[in-house]
Amino acid sequence: MEDFATYILEEKDFAQKMLIAYYLSKKTGIFFDKSIVLKTEIAKLFIEYASIDVDENLVLTAMLLCNCRKIENAQKIGKLETYAKEGAEYLATLGFNKHFCKICEEVNRYSGSTPREKESDILEVVDQFTGLILNRVERDAFTPEEALVVIKERNLKYTDNRYLDLFIEFVKELEKITIKETIEVPIIKKLVHLHNKEANVKTYIATISNRYTEKINEAINKNMRNRAKLMLQTENIPKSPIKNDMEKMKDLAETNKKMNRALFSDDTAKKVLSHKSKYKIEEGNEN
Repeated sequence: MEDFATYILEEKDFAQKMLIAYYLSKKTGIFFDKSIVLKTEIAKLFIEYASIDVDENLVLTAMLLCNCRKIENAQKIGKLETYAKEGAEYLATLGFNKHFCKICEEVNRYSGSTPREKESDILEVVDQFTGLILNRVERDAFTPEEALVVIKERNLKYTDNRYLDLFIEFVKELEKITIKETIEVPIIKKLVHLHNKEANVKTYIATISNRYTEKINEAINKNMRNRAKLMLQTENIPKSPIKNDMEKMKDLAETNKKMNRALFSDDTAKKVLSHKSKYKIEEGNEN
């Protein structure tokens, strides 16, 4: 009889994989809410758009399960520093190997696990970003731009997350890509709106999978085709290889790092420091 780890890892259909994690949570009581679905969706977009050299199936499965021992109000109950390690230990009992459990344990840095796995850095930056763009009891949601400032200048300022600058450029690019319904809506904004609107995890998974995955993929592919066409039109050195979008984004991130210049304006930083805005779609403007 196969164990749970084999079962979920061998499921390649993304929607079915999320449903498997959902039903596990109903059966065992592990933490799995709509935010986990949103995090995994963003991780998927990041890996595919940036063409990151990782096992996508492994990373997405880890993103679904790395918060399994998280609890509501973890900071107040004192579980913030232990839930990732406890989650990794629990996942080991389900049949996941040491490498997978280590990836999940390193979704944050409280356990001090080193050296860090490259997959863990994806989990960390996506986990941080998604947590910021959702409403919390103690604060309103940050906009994606504001969330990037918080991650870069505070949350991950003194870390060596290898994907941080690339993720910042990815989010900036994604904010320019919209899907059209009643109005044009940026992809991240739409995913957050659905998170807030859908009644439960199951309907959120179904809505994304049945109605929006294809729309999002079409919008991204159209954007990349347009950018590729523009680069071909403006390339004046025929002997030089034409760089793809992600290579250009990586070059920009590296340049920013070398020059040590601010990635964000003073106005943006001030907005974040005195954060009061809500990240939402006004009623009546979006279905």
